[in-house]
Amino acid sequence: MIGRAEFLILDVFAEGRFQGNQLAVFPHAAGFTDDEMQALAREMHFSETTFITGDKPTERGFPVRIFTPAREVPFAGHPTLGTAWVLWDRFLGREAQTVRLDLKAGAVPVEVADGGSRLKMTQVEPEFGAEVERSAVACVLGFDESELDDRFPCQEVSTGLPFLVVPARRLEAVQGIKVNRAAHDELVARLDAKAVLVFCPETADPDNRLHVRVFCDYYDVPEDPATGSANGCLCAWLVKHRYLGTERVDIATEQGIEMNRPSRLLLDGRVEEGRIVVRVGGKVVPVAQGTMLEG
Repeated sequence: MIGRAEFLILDVFAEGRFQGNQLAVFPHAAGFTDDEMQALAREMHFSETTFITGDKPTERGFPVRIFTPAREVPFAGHPTLGTAWVLWDRFLGREAQTVRLDLKAGAVPVEVADGGSRLKMTQVEPEFGAEVERSAVACVLGFDESELDDRFPCQEVSTGLPFLVVPARRLEAVQGIKVNRAAHDELVARLDAKAVLVFCPETADPDNRLHVRVFCDYYDVPEDPATGSANGCLCAWLVKHRYLGTERVDIATEQGIEMNRPSRLLLDGRVEEGRIVVRVGGKVVPVAQGTMLEG
């Protein structure tokens, strides 16, 4: 039974409170069962809720599990950054410059800077999967196939969790997406990727380089306001296909604007010793803390 369990709420990839992506973290979850963690994630009903299941790190880092309202996932970006902030604040005395998380996808190091307000994670090495026909993708997104940039592929990419990366041409089209759920379910049923990232080079804020939306119905999250895992896949895709004219990526993306949760994600990608290295960062803003009542 879950007793008086403490939790914290943070906004991640946020420039201020009530922006970015909300995250609930249970810092002392060693005794929770799988069903209890899933029930708590469903109750919080944020994109993800995380559980720190050990007070001390193993050789791989602090053990952490991540749940959406529907299921557990091996990796997610904003939960990794937000949970790293909690570990830095509560477990490491605000002194560590690097926090390591032991996730189901592998060990993920997170660099801490600016007094803990800005964090950057190094994601696992990218894997590139199938290219998907543009006609099927356009059907899912509810717009004409001509809105997709046919110079580049719609492709599955994973840096711990697979996403379908989709290049579009115009901001107006991306902002007008209406997901066809039946076509979406039919498409993801045959893919490893169960969520879709769509981006375009036009932005709402000129300080950002790309505009991004991410759709995750499979995980009971119709749209996500800030997705570090998906933006990591996008970063790897940008490097591989030289979308920006170079294999070096150092940009900011915007997400969540259509949800009134504006988010800013910092993408850092490059080729090192023949492999693509991806880092994704942003700000973490603590919002609230509380305790579950006795049931």
